Amino acid sequence: MPSNTRNIPLGYALGLFGVVIFGGTLPATVLALPSFGPLFIASSRAAAAALIAVLVLVVRRRRLDRRDLGSVFVAGLMVTFGFPALSSLAMQTVDASHGGVVLGILPLATAAFAVLLTGERPGTAFWLWSIAGAVLVTWFVLGQNNDGEPGFESGDFWLVAAALSAAFGYVVMGRLSDRMPGWEVICWALVLTAPLNFALTAWLWEDRYLDPQPVAALALGYHALFSMFLGFFFWNAGLALGGIARIGQVQLLQVFVTVALSAALLDETITARTVLFAAAVAATVWLGRKARAA
Repeated sequence: MPSNTRNIPLGYALGLFGVVIFGGTLPATVLALPSFGPLFIASSRAAAAALIAVLVLVVRRRRLDRRDLGSVFVAGLMVTFGFPALSSLAMQTVDASHGGVVLGILPLATAAFAVLLTGERPGTAFWLWSIAGAVLVTWFVLGQNNDGEPGFESGDFWLVAAALSAAFGYVVMGRLSDRMPGWEVICWALVLTAPLNFALTAWLWEDRYLDPQPVAALALGYHALFSMFLGFFFWNAGLALGGIARIGQVQLLQVFVTVALSAALLDETITARTVLFAAAVAATVWLGRKARAA
């Protein structure tokens, strides 16, 4: 995008709004779990968002190039089901604030996948900061689990898998955004994976889902409308207005948003250790991205 068409302050505002939306995903998952199964949360939120996506694409009269079908479908699997399903499974055994710190490595994982898929060759500093970030996350999850004992919870493995799924999907979507707007990419991703998500939603259906806790129903609605749909609109629009390198740094705040919302909405106890590791992980991501850009 030419510099004279950019609106950097608005880009930051939209990017921050997107980060706040994404930062609420893990706490919303915890609120939804008492009434809905983890895999049902993942498939139903994508199925509901797909209905909105179809409407947007029809109104905007958009068509998808056949050459992009495979890439869009793969990105959709990673982003509309892979990450939601894996992170929902994780929230059964770990706190949302804990998950926020582990997923704090997501921006650096995204950068690493970009390097692998695009053939870019960043310097040694990038890989050193990447390793440092991975070590910090490992140290954090080994230090103390939800039972107060050192060691991995099963949720930690789900979180790592969720981060890898999202990172891969983000890179594929980023490459597709060279040929179409970011909002259109997520809409097509939702539409192409809709048959799978509708089928899974029907297969996973239980009669008890007709009488959910009000808070759980609202949390599931948040997933569908915000985490799975509008969040990408704000985030992608912010990147377009302010530039990917500049606005992308806002994503470093996501871990702190998740930790803060976990304390406010879930009454989770946020220890000094959690805050320190969140800050350290964010620092390695920032330094790694800076090294990659250099």
